[in-house]
Amino acid sequence: MDGMRDTSGNPRTPLAHRAWWVATVTGAAVVVAGAFSTMPGILQEPLHDEFAWSRGSIGLAASVNMVLYGLTAPYAAALMDRFGVRRVVVAALGAVAAGALLTTAMNAAWQFTLCWGFLVGLGTGSLSMTLGTTVTNRWFVRRRGLVTGVLSSGSVLGQMVFLPALSWTIEHHGWRPALVTLALAALAVTPLVYLVVRNHPADLGQRPYGSLTSVPRPAPAPGAARRTLTALRSASRSIPFWLLAAAFAICGASTNGIMWTHFAPAAHDHGMPVTTASTLLAFIGVFNVMGTIASGWLTDRSDARRLLAACFILRGLLLVSLPLIMTATADPPMMAFVVLFGLLDLATVPPVIALCRTFYGDDSAIVFGWVNAAHQVGAASASILGGAARDAFGSYDPVWLSLIAACAAAALLSLVIHASTPERPGVPQEQARAGADADP
Repeated sequence: MDGMRDTSGNPRTPLAHRAWWVATVTGAAVVVAGAFSTMPGILQEPLHDEFAWSRGSIGLAASVNMVLYGLTAPYAAALMDRFGVRRVVVAALGAVAAGALLTTAMNAAWQFTLCWGFLVGLGTGSLSMTLGTTVTNRWFVRRRGLVTGVLSSGSVLGQMVFLPALSWTIEHHGWRPALVTLALAALAVTPLVYLVVRNHPADLGQRPYGSLTSVPRPAPAPGAARRTLTALRSASRSIPFWLLAAAFAICGASTNGIMWTHFAPAAHDHGMPVTTASTLLAFIGVFNVMGTIASGWLTDRSDARRLLAACFILRGLLLVSLPLIMTATADPPMMAFVVLFGLLDLATVPPVIALCRTFYGDDSAIVFGWVNAAHQVGAASASILGGAARDAFGSYDPVWLSLIAACAAAALLSLVIHASTPERPGVPQEQARAGADADP
């Protein structure tokens, strides 16, 4: 593969460029990490039946997982600059495998919070969308929006690939074999990461895909924690950061927080078998991949703010219908909801990453990590409050209705993000335009 380079430093065949192989293996790691995110939803009933834990206590572990997922992401981006992508990803895969295996031996709710909330949360946070952002920024100049969309959809692709099989395993063999399966999947991807992933194109004498000039490998950045906090302090002085963080928090509440944690229990309340509900979530994942890739393509060619607002408006309209169409069977209205919600679920990610790149340049991966932390705080809030609402009111309807109003607010926040960027030292002018990533 490396021998296919010409004197310009790029392979003669574009698809043979190492960037595509690095992106593919990175995507495999993200897919495996994504399979962990919906497990609390299908573990609720088995854990409630076996240990008599309340849904609120189970939701607490999911909330801790989501918060750590968000808080770990910006530090992981800085650690990748310090120690390299490969080392961080290998360590993260080891953490999620250990967390899953230790969960099989627990017998108390606090142990579930420790194993799943902390260990798996730290591992999946390091394999979050900031990993995709870091790889895309280093390895691609052209097709950034498209590659961002593909890698962002990887987490949901993991749900799509694993969720039906895991649900079937839980139903027929119990929840412990399902977690062992996830741990083995994480361990299986680890050698691929070690063999294929490199930290920078310059390590192989190549240029980033689509670059007309060589890009030297940056020196390891010491003080990862300090740099992460410095990037946060600098970004927090700008209005766009807070607008993006608020909108993305609502995004997390209306997707991961409620759908991926409570959709299956909510459907079960209406008489739908958990296996059927899990299959519907998997179908959402199918269309999620399509929607996120399409959003990445559109982000390369349109105003990211308007695209983001449109996603929130359409998502709110869908949530209006959900309490009305939830039944014991997967009838046509429910299937229509699955298709449309899937197309919109992660479609917010490429425009948010593009806006971070526009405003924050070289620190965009770290800043996006902090914005994504807000996403996870919103998701965690919806996860724990959704479980508490179900325990208190016997229904999820109040949660659906509150999220409708929240999506409308997020659309307004997206539209008021200012389009221009003040000049800042060290930020190339092409990164200070919303269309910086447009394909030639």
